Amino acid sequence: MNTIVHVVGARPNYMKIAPLMEALKGTPGIRQILVNTGQHYDEAMSKSFLRELSLPTPDRNLEVGSASHAVQTAKVMIGFEQVCLEEKPDLVVVAGDVNSTMAATLVAAKLMIPVAHLEAGLRSFDRGMPEEVNRIVTDCLADLLLTPSTDGDENLIKEGVPREKIHFVGNIMIDTLMRHLPMATLDRIQDRVAVTDKGYGVLTLHRPSNVDDPVILRRILVAIGHVAKQMPVVFPVHPRTRQRLATFGAEDLLANVMLTEPMGYIDFLSLTSHARIILSDSGGLQEESTALGIPCLTLRENTERPVTITHGTNRLVGTQTAAIIAGFDEAMAREHEPLRRPPLWDGQTAGRVAAVLQKFLA
Repeated sequence: MNTIVHVVGARPNYMKIAPLMEALKGTPGIRQILVNTGQHYDEAMSKSFLRELSLPTPDRNLEVGSASHAVQTAKVMIGFEQVCLEEKPDLVVVAGDVNSTMAATLVAAKLMIPVAHLEAGLRSFDRGMPEEVNRIVTDCLADLLLTPSTDGDENLIKEGVPREKIHFVGNIMIDTLMRHLPMATLDRIQDRVAVTDKGYGVLTLHRPSNVDDPVILRRILVAIGHVAKQMPVVFPVHPRTRQRLATFGAEDLLANVMLTEPMGYIDFLSLTSHARIILSDSGGLQEESTALGIPCLTLRENTERPVTITHGTNRLVGTQTAAIIAGFDEAMAREHEPLRRPPLWDGQTAGRVAAVLQKFLA
């Protein structure tokens, strides 16, 4: 019997691991254990979140909570080492680029336990992003590098990773999106936001580089004010961002924007999948908007997901007011383009990953 330990630390990790656990469910000779580090807790890992999406309940909860990067990483390492000593996994699966991903990888590598990294090879080439450091360290130590796009393969090869470790499997987040899209109807949210199909924009902001700097935040919000004069804009406000808006006295710039509380996954998918345009600093939304064929303006200076630009609907516009407005005006002027998803963003990635893991363990 081979034991696979899956590690999640935040909601996006869960959305990547859940389809894989489902694909491996019932496989003879494989025992699966799900470890939630508790790196992020709000509704992300609550029982209602798991119930709404029919997701597996964690077998182990480390409950490390929020802290500085060093403290959080250390707490995950201490807790996860104990899990590994007790469960004796034959393989550890980590996903994405949060602190838990790197911490669990470090523990497994030192215990000589093989690691599979789901969503490997992504690079922003900006080490000022903590996630970039996590990606580099994880990919350097992992034994199986499961890439969502071919640029990930290229990045890893340039870094000297042996080709036999790299497996192009596609984007597993799209598996989750495709599964739940039929439930994401606009009428689910119309009691909270009065919008019409393809008649509004969606804004999300949460990255510290955007919301912790009052100058950058105001530049972005001035551009959003321009957008809000053209069409309704719905802004589910991240708690960190709401706090910064109050601290900086920037609420006045959102007078014409519809603010809401954060939404659950299906409600948020209902909002984004019926939008005319998305403006965001989120990595996941770059991918989801590409899969849905919805224009996305990414409010960052770089992206670790360039395939969403070359093969999708994403455009990198930065944080300057004029550039955001120009990007919006250009997107509105375009005719509706035919949907073109990157290769293997087909909702079948979990099966391909499961096959790679089974072959490795065999």
